[in-house]
Amino acid sequence: MTTLRLILGDQLNPCHSWFATPAPDVVHVMMELRQETDYVRHHAQKILAIFAAMRDFSAHLKSRGHRVRYVAIDDPSNRQSMTANLEALITHYGAVAVEYQEPDEWRLDRLLADWAAGLSIPCRRVSSEHFYTGRNDAAGYFGTRQHWRQEALYRHLRRKHRILLDDNGGPIGGRWNYDADNRQRWPGNPPEPDDTRPEHDHSGLWQTITAAGVDSFGQAQATALRWPLNRAEALAQLQTFIEHTLPHFGAYQDAMSQRARRLFHSLLSFALNMKMLNPREVVDAAVSAWHQGHVPLAAVEGFVRQIVGWREYVRGVYWARMPGYRDSNALSHTLPLPRWFWDGNTGMHCLAQAIGQSLEDAYAHHIQRLMVIGNFGLIAGLSPQALHEWYLGVYIDAFEWVELPNTLGMSQFADGGLLGSKPYAGSASYIGRMSDYCSGCRYQAKQRVGADACPFNSLYWDFFQRHRTRLAANPRLALVYRQLDKLPDSERAAIATRAAALQANLDAL
Repeated sequence: MTTLRLILGDQLNPCHSWFATPAPDVVHVMMELRQETDYVRHHAQKILAIFAAMRDFSAHLKSRGHRVRYVAIDDPSNRQSMTANLEALITHYGAVAVEYQEPDEWRLDRLLADWAAGLSIPCRRVSSEHFYTGRNDAAGYFGTRQHWRQEALYRHLRRKHRILLDDNGGPIGGRWNYDADNRQRWPGNPPEPDDTRPEHDHSGLWQTITAAGVDSFGQAQATALRWPLNRAEALAQLQTFIEHTLPHFGAYQDAMSQRARRLFHSLLSFALNMKMLNPREVVDAAVSAWHQGHVPLAAVEGFVRQIVGWREYVRGVYWARMPGYRDSNALSHTLPLPRWFWDGNTGMHCLAQAIGQSLEDAYAHHIQRLMVIGNFGLIAGLSPQALHEWYLGVYIDAFEWVELPNTLGMSQFADGGLLGSKPYAGSASYIGRMSDYCSGCRYQAKQRVGADACPFNSLYWDFFQRHRTRLAANPRLALVYRQLDKLPDSERAAIATRAAALQANLDAL
């Protein structure tokens, strides 16, 4: 009377109730699939790290007495389709039931739900036991409101889960949000901490992946990959972050530097999104460090907001708006990605740094993603769908439920303002204020027009000229439009001419 339990590649949580006690009549099924490697082109490290972690998880379950059927990418019986493999395994084991944890991506949720509806045996979906909120909790909280705001849900969840609250139920320190304290440029001290994560040699696995015909991009770093294999490594990484890095995270969380890639970011998002770590234990560890006097309140609040605020919020937007959300394009942007998105070879130093790092490490922190790469995509008019597929493929922590709303909603304003109240557009002055990227760049950060002018400047002002009809009434943009209207007509015309020339030849930048 065998039951098959499907474990997806991002469901590597050994603390799930499924694994409390081994059961001889349960077979846990894990699969490496071309279906999953090929739906967008993925970074080599993303494929490697996920497959390596899956294989480690399978070995862990077997060591605890669980039955596991692991279908490798080169297994002769692998049909490279999740449902086709499941059907074959149902027959092979004579299974009388199938169970699966709720997928986090709409694509897989729909696939499995449609497949289950046609089965002749029972098929049950269970919780992944991971998030603070259910799929539909955010939609229920916001109700019929036209615009959703992360801050409102964040405060609601802080109250509900008693996170950083005083005895009266208010925010500790008297403020809910310390974002204004967390925008400092990094002066070079304190130094970036050493990367103490272990290096893994996945060269054998990489040979298997490439021999199977899987296409990828970016640097594989197969002999020295540092992304965690399992929960034990993820917990060690969390402890190191809390002890040595979190104290400085808040002040410099928006800073960027060519001298430091990670600065004081945790690099925990991969482990979190793979469910090696639970968000509650991560938040609890940070809050405990503050209670012990080890970490400033602003640093802890900024970190907690990323997990309890943005992570839960974008998931709520995703499930409320899919599948149509993927096609959002409120600004009608259609330009293809420049060729340097795939090699990092551009004369714009900030983009060369941010994209180059992404291609080498499968990682860049949120300001590099939002205010350098995403900012350029927005003001240049790149297709939000093309950007979405690039972000989804290039970043180690990118799964559609978290990446899609961040890209289309927050970064590209393609949802017209549902997720965020204004476009995150910035000129060279923002990048120069928060980084040292402008130093040594071939373009001049203080010039708006001319062959040597930073492309961010003319594209920034032209963006607001092009979209005046849609954006001018936004009260958060009133200052921008007052500044724009103060420019002489001749300069506005020169900006438009320069921007059009840039858009016509993005590959050459």
